[in-house]
Amino acid sequence: MSTLFIKNMVCNRCIMVVQNELDKLGLAVKYIKLGEVTLDKEPAPEEKKKLEDVLVPMGFQVIGDRKSRIIEKIKNVIIELVHYQDNDVKANLSEVLSNELHHEYNYLSNLFSEVEGTTIEKYFIAQKIEKVKELLVYDELSLSEIAFRLNYSSVAYLSNQFKKVTGLTPSHFKQIREDKRKPLDKV
Repeated sequence: MSTLFIKNMVCNRCIMVVQNELDKLGLAVKYIKLGEVTLDKEPAPEEKKKLEDVLVPMGFQVIGDRKSRIIEKIKNVIIELVHYQDNDVKANLSEVLSNELHHEYNYLSNLFSEVEGTTIEKYFIAQKIEKVKELLVYDELSLSEIAFRLNYSSVAYLSNQFKKVTGLTPSHFKQIREDKRKPLDKV
């Protein structure tokens, strides 16, 4: 068995694209998840090269060094928490990351800041705000429901954080988005 770490796998569609390319190359996948692929056997150097040649133009990259793999795992855990687990996790982010990556949070935090030039917390907030934007555009949930789903303590806290990151209130963001949309019959 062999595990490859792949940068920029951030959604289920990314998993499907990578899976498809691995299948085309005849590499048997045992398991695939965000940022990580376990193959039945170690790919030959020429197979690895072919894989990299097809993945790079699609925005993916096979990660070789240990630090980059850890950073990518941190990002993938956060993306999974924010975008795919609706209010399931009540644990502290530092605990979740420490448990998932089997490292002290201080080490992970320092490494992330050193490599990415931002903190884990800021990255987490940025992901949450992107999710809020997505949910606002869908217009299926109220702001209170969005706040609950993303584990904000209050709507006011969510609104303040949203404005701090985007420069807009959630309602102003939603209004701007609606102003830009045209009815289908007017397109």
